This record gives sequence, C-alpha cells and structure tokens, in this order.
Amino acid sequence: MALPVMPFFRLVRAGFVMAREGVFGLVSLPDLPAGPRLAIAAARLLERRAVKDKSADLRLSDALNRLGPSYVKLGQFLATRADVVGKDAARELSALQDRLPAFPHDAARKAISDQLGQPVDDIFVDFGEAVAAASIAQVHPAVIRDRDGTERKVAVKVLRPGVTRRFQRDLESYYLVARLAERFHAPSRRLRPVAVVDTLAHSVAMEMDFRLEAAALSEMAENTADDPGFRVPSVDWIRTSKGILTMEWIDGRKMSDVEGLKEDGHDMEALGAAVIQSFLRHTLRDGFFHADMHQGNLFVEPDGTLVAVDFGIIGRLNTRERRFLAEILFGFITRNYKRVAEVHFEAGYVPANQDVDMFAQAIRAIGEPIHGHDASEISMARLLTQLFEVTELFEMRTQTQLIMLQKTMVVVEGVARSLNPNLDMWKTAEPVVGDWIKEHLGPVGKVRDAGNVIAALTRIANDLPLFADRIGHMSEGLERMTAHGLRFDEETAEAIGKAEARHTRSGRMALWVIAISLAAIAVQSVL
Repeated sequence: MALPVMPFFRLVRAGFVMAREGVFGLVSLPDLPAGPRLAIAAARLLERRAVKDKSADLRLSDALNRLGPSYVKLGQFLATRADVVGKDAARELSALQDRLPAFPHDAARKAISDQLGQPVDDIFVDFGEAVAAASIAQVHPAVIRDRDGTERKVAVKVLRPGVTRRFQRDLESYYLVARLAERFHAPSRRLRPVAVVDTLAHSVAMEMDFRLEAAALSEMAENTADDPGFRVPSVDWIRTSKGILTMEWIDGRKMSDVEGLKEDGHDMEALGAAVIQSFLRHTLRDGFFHADMHQGNLFVEPDGTLVAVDFGIIGRLNTRERRFLAEILFGFITRNYKRVAEVHFEAGYVPANQDVDMFAQAIRAIGEPIHGHDASEISMARLLTQLFEVTELFEMRTQTQLIMLQKTMVVVEGVARSLNPNLDMWKTAEPVVGDWIKEHLGPVGKVRDAGNVIAALTRIANDLPLFADRIGHMSEGLERMTAHGLRFDEETAEAIGKAEARHTRSGRMALWVIAISLAAIAVQSVL
C-alpha cells in the first residue's frame, strides 16, 4: 500500500507538535499494553524543555490550537471528561469551545455580503464584533428591524474562511491512520476505523452547511415545543444561507461558567439532571438529538430553562435502535444483565457464535462497580478500558450508525458531571427510560404496535389492485418474449455491439499481458 505523501507528513507533524507540547505526558489510561507505553515514553523524549515548567492544563489546548479546527473538535470532546484528562486540563480545554481567536471583522462582513447578496448595512441595523469564536465559525451580535419597525437583537453565525479546505486535509490524515490500522493491526478491524472516519467526514460536511443547521433547529423546536425547561433559538430564514446563520439572541449564562451558575442561585443538581434527561428524551422519544452537547453549546436562562445552540451535528435513531437503546439502559438501571446481553445479541451487536451467559457475566463486571456509587467514586478511564477489553473479547464490531449516539452520551454525561460531581447516571436516567419502556413495551405499546400492523396490512390491501395490474403487464411482456424472442431496437443493438468490441480488445490486451508475464516468469525460472 503506497502512503499518500502529504497526509502522512501532516500526520507526522501532528504527532510531533503534540510530543513537543508535552501532550503525551497527560496520558494516564490504566492497564495500557507494553507497546503503547513504550511509544508514549519515546514520544516524551521530544518534549520541549519549557514544557516541564508549563502547567499540564496548558499543554493540550496549545497543541490543538496549533493543529487546527478538526483537532480542536477533539479537544472539545476531552473538555467534558475531567475524570480522564484531569480537572485542570478539562478547565483549560473548555476554552476551545468558544474562545478561539476570531478572524477579522472585515472578513466576516465580506462573507455576509457575498452570501446574502446585499451590503451588511442594508441587512442589519447594527453588526458588532465577534463575541464567540469556535473551530467552525464565530458569532456576532447584530440588530435587525422587523416589518412593523421594531428592532430586536440576533446572533449571526459566520463560517470561518478556508475552514472547509483545512478539514478536508485533516480528514485525509485520519483516513491514512484508519487504513493503516485496518491493514496492519488485525484487532482494530472490528472497530471499523475507516467507517468511523466516513461518519466523521459526513457529519463535518453537514456541519459546514448552515441551512441544514437551521433546519435542525426548526425540527428540534417542533419536537420540544411542550418540553418543560428546554428550548432552542428561533431561526431568521431570510438572513440565513450556506455560510451564514441568523437566529434569536439568547440572554443566558453559558453552562461552561459553573461558578457563575452557582452565583446566580441555580440548582446545580437539577441542571445536571436536566441535561441527561433532555438528551434521553429527545433520543428515545423523537429519535433525533443534538450530537454536540458540550458546555459551550448550552445556555441557562435566568428562570433555569436550558437552551441548546449549534445544531451543526445531529444524530438520528430509527425505532428499532431506540428500542434496543432503551432496553439496554433499563437493563443496567434494574441490574438485569441477562436482558442487556440478550438485547445485544438481538440487535446484532455481538456475533451469534458467542455465548449469551458469558457475555452477561462480562456486562455484570462492568455494571456492578458503578451501581450505588456516584460519579465522584467512579474512574471513567478504567471503565472505558474495561469496556474496550470486553468488546474485543467478544469480537464486537463498531456499529457506525451508533457512533454519534455513543460519542454524545459520553459528552452529555461529562457535562452533567461538571455541574454535579456526585451525579448518579442510572438514577437520573431512570424516569425517562422507565416511562419510555412502559409506553412502548408495555400493554399500551403492544396495542399501538398491533394497530400499526393492521394499518400496514390495510395499505397493502389498498395497493393490491395496482400490484395486480403491474404483474399483468409483466406477464404479457414475458409471453411476447417467449413467443417472439428478445428483441432490441437498432440503437440498443448498436450500443451492445460497440461494448462487445471494447471488451474483445480489452480481453486480447489482457491475454497478451498475461502471456508476457508468464514468459518473464519462465525466463526467471531458467536463469
């Protein structure tokens, strides 16, 4: 396999930057195999001397800022996992969520004018300096005048110039790592790294089209219209395009400002529970969820309402996947590990040749240590390591359709833990999951399912005349073909003749290549 030169060098540069900034010194995963431990030790030899005097919480954020937007995305994820990278590093990484250097104000004005086809001053009464800058875009406050003459404040999100090209370059490096892993590291093949990068590439492409984000905001607003304590900002469609998104201005405190939320008098335990329960409600009830729910994308209004922004990345689950998720979560909550194991087999997450009871035993080994303990008593790093070992032991393959869900669940739990270090994940999840189980898998759910089956059969019965008519036409065509043979029009016959001629020439060339190759092998054998 020939290595693509530029992606390889960009990958080497990324590793070098991280090594120089002392990033590998932050790794503290337990039970790490000897090979990775040796590689980390070797990488640490490249650390700059100044890094030794540099606080650990600055190392990773500095490295990721130097490497660009796709690496910043990684940092945003790690910011929610203080139990993995440490509280100081998580606090520093939270700056990556909305406090990156902004691009010039003039560049933002030009982008808006180009995208919306009018001068900025004709679109907005006032257009201010950027107040938040992230890896993909930055946000400006602005004022618009409605048709009735009233003025109101809005948030204008502007895509970073050149960010699409940079993401594409970084994705090439990720694909290189994935392909190398699949080729040379057999155990990683079940994790399907190339498929994982495919999912990432698709989500990035969607995230960079703000029209899709606007549609996601609109859909979420409809789904959550009656949800207490949760909402999303409204969209100004007239002032929205592929690279510009204009929406309602939110007056609230960002969830990343934990101390500020405490000073405002908010109930931190209730906020932590609201984050978990809102996510589960959207996932199980609607099959549609915010897949980037880090602290920088969540606001808390004075009355305690949770407001989610930045819907560039969303996730979806079909009805079948929602049922599996609910049953797995409910099995953990009720400690019914045998049912959790059975659902994994029913869903196809575990190969059928594995033993259900043995898998249930392995699930129990993961579930029991976290029951009856709050988040402050659980090492998430050790738990993730054990979970990975179990998936390898039972030859479980990565389910690409669940990547967004798995990633977001970890992020959401991390956000909730930042608000309430003593969070009990299972106790918090039980009301939402339990209600969904009762509604969909209880007697009411069974009656509704029966009604759906009857409705489907009714639709099929209504369509039977159409199917019969089509089958009749097909039958007549087959009879004519049997009686008179298969006939082509002149154009079709000519096209087939040309294609056959090409294949004949290609076949002769292939035979000559094979003959020459065999002759060369024979000569080598004689020599």
